[in-house]
Amino acid sequence: RNQGQILGPDGQRMSKSRGNVVDPDEQVKLYGADTVRAFMMFGYRWAEGGPWEPGSIQGANRWLRRLWITFLEPGEGKADEGTLRVLRRKVHQTLRSVTNDFEQFEFNTIISSLMELLNDMVKAKQAGAYGTPAWDEAVEIYLKMLSPVAPHISEELWTLLGHPYSVHTQAWATVDEEATREDQVTLVVQVNGKVRDRVTVPADISDADARQTALASPVVQKFLEGRTPRQVIYVKGKLVNIVQ
Repeated sequence: RNQGQILGPDGQRMSKSRGNVVDPDEQVKLYGADTVRAFMMFGYRWAEGGPWEPGSIQGANRWLRRLWITFLEPGEGKADEGTLRVLRRKVHQTLRSVTNDFEQFEFNTIISSLMELLNDMVKAKQAGAYGTPAWDEAVEIYLKMLSPVAPHISEELWTLLGHPYSVHTQAWATVDEEATREDQVTLVVQVNGKVRDRVTVPADISDADARQTALASPVVQKFLEGRTPRQVIYVKGKLVNIVQ
């Protein structure tokens, strides 16, 4: 695929004749090669291009600095099983989406997903996940996903954390589909086709219980006005439509 045009700070196509060219070597000196690479991938869709935004490159730099600290500084405490289960779920859900995005050249959404996952990992670390098998797995998978984006930092972290040489020669991680399953889902509740409420239920709720939960909603009861609905249609894991 062809990369889209990169625009200068003035919003025009970069050109020496226009005097709006941003020297990448200078940016590398300021922020490092991985930050510049990550910014170029994150700033816009690969096939479309976009303008150079100094604020965005600083954001990419902050993200890489934060993950460096998160992965290397020890944590304290002991996480409960719920925290570790949520961490593994987020890691494998991210792995699934990032794998697909790499195949589609959607680099900007890859970095967005990695930024979001780092936020979740920081929360898990604060809850005591550091040093657990779930944490070690999360870091290993994260570095594998990061390696095409920030090859130097990911290799350095991979080595410092005691993994065998090199992250770039490792097999891509495999999604644990069981780990990606949600404990709960949110059902949209409609009355005569119009959204009236949302209810959170166990992911494995039975059809009958899903219908009953929707009917028990105070908001739904208000619209039913004591009348028995003619039909209650349940689309598993998504919505309940109550027809009067």
